[in-house]
Amino acid sequence: MATPTFPAAPELSPIRRALISVSDKTGLIETARALIDMGVEIVSTGGTRAAIAAAGLPVADVADVTGYPEMMDGRVKTLHPAVHGALLGVRAAPDHAAAMETHGIVGIDLLYVNLYPFEATVAGGGDFDTCVENIDIGGPAMIRSAAKNHAYVAVCTAPEDVAEVLASLKANAGATPLSLRRALAARAFARTAAYDGAIATWFAGQNGEVGNAPWPARKAFGGQLRQTMRYGENPHQAAALYVFPSPRPGVATARQIQGKELSYNNINDTDAAVELVAEFDPAAGAAVAIIKHANPCGVALGEDLKSAYLRALECDPVSAFGGIVALNRRLDAAAAREIVKIFTEVVIAPEADDDAIAVFKRRKDLRLLLTGALPDPASTGETFKSVAGGFLVQGRDDARLTAADLKIVTKRGPSVAELRDMLFAFTVAKHVKSNAIVFAKDGQTAGVGAGQMNRRDSARIAAQRAGEAAETAGLPQSLAHGSACASDAFFPFADGLLQAVEAGATAVIQPGGSIRDDEVIAAADAAGIAMAFTGVRVFRH
Repeated sequence: MATPTFPAAPELSPIRRALISVSDKTGLIETARALIDMGVEIVSTGGTRAAIAAAGLPVADVADVTGYPEMMDGRVKTLHPAVHGALLGVRAAPDHAAAMETHGIVGIDLLYVNLYPFEATVAGGGDFDTCVENIDIGGPAMIRSAAKNHAYVAVCTAPEDVAEVLASLKANAGATPLSLRRALAARAFARTAAYDGAIATWFAGQNGEVGNAPWPARKAFGGQLRQTMRYGENPHQAAALYVFPSPRPGVATARQIQGKELSYNNINDTDAAVELVAEFDPAAGAAVAIIKHANPCGVALGEDLKSAYLRALECDPVSAFGGIVALNRRLDAAAAREIVKIFTEVVIAPEADDDAIAVFKRRKDLRLLLTGALPDPASTGETFKSVAGGFLVQGRDDARLTAADLKIVTKRGPSVAELRDMLFAFTVAKHVKSNAIVFAKDGQTAGVGAGQMNRRDSARIAAQRAGEAAETAGLPQSLAHGSACASDAFFPFADGLLQAVEAGATAVIQPGGSIRDDEVIAAADAAGIAMAFTGVRVFRH
């Protein structure tokens, strides 16, 4: 198709006629009254028209414009040339103007549409048929028509858009500048893209295509801006936080009770913290995770949050300074009083007692976030990572092991206590950057080695941390003495395992699958330790 040539878009375009069709009617009457006071004719649909008319304001029915009544339960009302011609017609193009005159089409200069609440319906747990009925068809079609013809039409999809248009009309004698119309068009296309992305993602989930192969030929997702930030990972990088239409509980949707605005790094680290602590069922016991630079420096279970926090802190009190603290239970004052004894950036919990909040108020810079619920570690879903020219998508790591999942490969089997520590250590290792080594004993991390280029060095670092923690606590031997050691991937050589044994580990849990498994098993047997294979790798890069 040949590209038509149109006259240049006018700098100022008057608004004489508006079409309003909104699902969310917040501020509707005020908007309609303001437009009418400026001499703008209003055309509307269904419930929107009824609400405007009930306020005693003049409003035309779109059915009078199209010559067709609403039909099929409102599915068909604006899908008509009289509407889309009014939105798409290029006013200054002679053939467009002639067609509009011939067919009695009067231009629409302002479109205000907010869409059926599909995202809210899904988030509220609507059934399949209800969600489908909340997929807007006419709204996105009109929004796209108006946005395409932004040379003459201002398109609004949110109250803040309308506020800008009204201010512009007052400042420009009833007209809108081209710069504003272009900005509105960009927002409009982003809105319909995010809306369609939400629908596509939901439908894919209904068909079992989320986090599973085969992958769809096209992948769409969108989010709503939640927060702009002073900068990103570094001061020269811009950053913002967007929230998915149907988000799982966590940092993106948490209520901030107090403290400075969250930074990019705060959010990244806090997400790592809450995802880790959510692995531990609050009904089974209190759990606390302390995170620094997206890696755990201490994780522990306890009879209550105070004891769990102190045990987590004992693992690496140096790294915990300026860290993130996540709790799996409602924050109480006893735990809060311990947390404020060192500098902490963020505390995140499902809820908090009033007296705990009062403790934190004395630390004005400390951010307190309440999620309302913990994210489900076993839930399906996807994670995304950008790469040059595209993005990677994978199913969420929902691996959760029990004793029945383990294969004991050594002559000596683990004791009940060792088995419990092995599972705890492997759960934590799932949240440590690879290569990952975690020592744990009695529901407490003893040492964590993260992000090294070889597994032996990760084991050395974990052992060093365990030794330093013992010295700080005045203990006679390393915290790793008598511990279980978890590795997120197999030991390619026996050296990493021997490093763990040297540190004091008496049991090892690892995925297995190396061509040298026999060599590693022999080394474990020679050292007299117990070892289990999981058959599951939990890399985290």
